[in-house]
This record gives sequence, structure tokens and C-alpha cells, in this order.
Amino acid sequence: MDTMRDRFVPVASRLLDEDPRVAVVLAVIGSDSFEEARRRHPDRVIDVGIREQLLVGAGAGLALTGMRPIVHTFASFLVERPFEQVKLDLGHQDVGAVLVSAAASFDWPAGGYTHMAPGDVALLDTLDGWTVHVPGHPDEAETLLRHAVGAGDDKVYVRLSVQSNAAGRPVDGARFVTVREGRSGVVVAVGPMLDAVLDATEGLDLTVLYATTVRPFDTDSLRRATEAAGTDVVIVEPYLAGTSTAAANDTLADVPHRVLGLGVGRRELRRYGSLEEHVTAHGLDAGSLRERITGFVGR
Repeated sequence: MDTMRDRFVPVASRLLDEDPRVAVVLAVIGSDSFEEARRRHPDRVIDVGIREQLLVGAGAGLALTGMRPIVHTFASFLVERPFEQVKLDLGHQDVGAVLVSAAASFDWPAGGYTHMAPGDVALLDTLDGWTVHVPGHPDEAETLLRHAVGAGDDKVYVRLSVQSNAAGRPVDGARFVTVREGRSGVVVAVGPMLDAVLDATEGLDLTVLYATTVRPFDTDSLRRATEAAGTDVVIVEPYLAGTSTAAANDTLADVPHRVLGLGVGRRELRRYGSLEEHVTAHGLDAGSLRERITGFVGR
């Protein structure tokens, strides 16, 4: 199966063909993959070199002229390193772009901590007006990328990952999907965490919601789920643990509730290891999730 990033390149290339407003802005990473698209659209495939602050600034400049830029590199170089430009060039100037990341929290452990970004969504949470998509399968990545490019002049972040669920599901760029219904609690599985959550909760009387768009947070779906399943809520995210607990707490502020946020821990793992070893070390494998979820909802 191709990865989300494998799917991104041909979809973005087709979007260049279909929409004269679309431009792709790169900072070396991924540039070779767009060579054919660059030959067809030399003025709309732009490589700024290893200059991540310029990457975002150039995208904002294109947006100011009415273009719809797709800005792409690794998450740590797209959100963290040029955060001032994300905040000012896009946010303060009130222009939109589609930021598409790769490498996720720890997709390429051999690259070291410079190439990891478990705090990217939490960092964007400090800014106003961002839509955040976290697909869990290449098919969903294609749908959400097209949705993002077509979303007027909105500021959108699409978080691509090597981790993937076995099958894609219908997603609409807004609502959570109810995958399983129960009466003893609600588990929200974000993007590529769904398969592990389904394995972890097999045979348990729990509702499982699937979230591929986490900002804006789908308060209506969570409210409906808790009305039937109770107000013990577990959120399993493929990035910094607790990133969405405040959103869930705000959703349920008028009723007694408990929220547990599971995800990537704050402690830096200084051995490179493999992706699977990082998943296990952060307790995001099915066995660890089952232990942590049952320990919470069973109280």
C-alpha cells in the first residue's frame, strides 16, 4: 500500500492541472517528486531551498495575490521552525494556505529529534482559526487534501503520516464518525490510531468515535456520544498526549465528566530505534492502550 505522502504528490500535481490558483511551495524536501509537475507548471512549483521561514513567507505572499498555496515539508520544519511566519505572515495578515506535513511525530526515527514533531498540533492550537486534518489512510489523505484546497482562503494543516489504518473510511472534513457503539464510555481515536484503538477495545462496552478533523473540534458528535455512553472520555492522539483534552472538557463543561488524554509523552526518547518501538514506548500499541483505557473507564 502506498503511504499518505506517496498519494500526496500525484494528487497535488493533479490539483495544479485542475486549478490555476494552486501553487506548490517546497523547501528541497519532496522537490524531486514534483519534477514532472514543475515541467508543466514552472511558475507554480517553487522550491525556496533549505529556508523554512521563507517557505511559509513565500506561501503567504502567493496567498496575498489570490493564489491557493500548498506548502510542504516535514512537520518540524513546517510548523515549529517557521512558527513566527505561520503566526504573522499567515495569521496576522489574515491569509490562507494549505500546510501539508510529513514525518508526523516520529515517522523517521533515524533522523533524530530534529525530524520529529509531536507538539505540532498543540502549537497550532495557540493560534486562531486553523483547521487541522489528521488522516488515518492514504484515501482519507486525498479526500482531506482536496477538501483543504477547496476551502476558500482558510488556514488548513494536513498532517500526513507513515502510520496508517488498514482501510480508509468516508470522511467529510468536519465530523467525527461513529465506528462502534457502547454504554460505558467514549474513546475518540484520531487518524492512524483507529486500528490500535479498535483492537484495544474489542469486546468492551465502549463507543469509538473516529476523528480525522480535530480542529474545529466536533463538539456535537462528542455530546451525542456521551448522552448514550456516559461522560468518561478517552482521547487517543498520534501526537502530544492531552492536546485535545481542553476541547473535550469545554464540550462537557456543563455536566460531570472525566477525560483521559493518551498520546506521545513529553519525555524525549534519545535512542533512535524504529517507528514501532516508539509507538510501544509511548504506550500507543493495542495492548498498552487496552490496559490504560480499562484502568480509566473501569473505575
